[in-house]
Amino acid sequence: MRLITKIGLGIVSASVLFVAGCAAAQQTVSEESLGLRKVDLYSENTVTPEETKYSQAVAGTSTKIVRAFQDAPPMIPHSTEGMLPITVDNNQCVSCHTPGVAETLNALPYPKSHMTNFRPTHKFDGKKFEKSIDNMKNEIAISEMQTLAGARFNCSQCHAPQSEGQLVENTFQAEYTSKDGASKSSWEGTSLTEGLDTLMK
Repeated sequence: MRLITKIGLGIVSASVLFVAGCAAAQQTVSEESLGLRKVDLYSENTVTPEETKYSQAVAGTSTKIVRAFQDAPPMIPHSTEGMLPITVDNNQCVSCHTPGVAETLNALPYPKSHMTNFRPTHKFDGKKFEKSIDNMKNEIAISEMQTLAGARFNCSQCHAPQSEGQLVENTFQAEYTSKDGASKSSWEGTSLTEGLDTLMK
């Protein structure tokens, strides 16, 4: 009797697994449909990537790109031919985007946050290194400057030219926290230091 019960249970279990397996087999997804490109995953021979086409508009003649989200770094709408890479001796971005100059050229001036030094100035006399802040007190040294802060000198670290290639479809909709958030940064004044235990110098 026990043998018949075990055999019966085995047959029922096998039947359930077989039916479940058949149902799962009908719902399989082809490997080609998994990727964004919908091509063979094992060979790149037939893949032709879209050509990267950057704007050829001369600086000052292009249309500004709407920011992707509140306070997003503005993207570069004009040609960067001959402007990159940025080096210590050559940063052509600041020649047009420095406040006072930018307005006359209809360019976007870099904001006050770019003229704020968030790095503490430590002392080093060649022998002894002395910190200007106490890490144990969670102090942060912030100082306002009249020129571009060194930490912001490499513009292409955050700002990039945009290709005109076809984008992957998405439904993202930006919600800006300020009325002009699509075109302007809100990082100035007290918004830079809100919530920080800061040491202003």
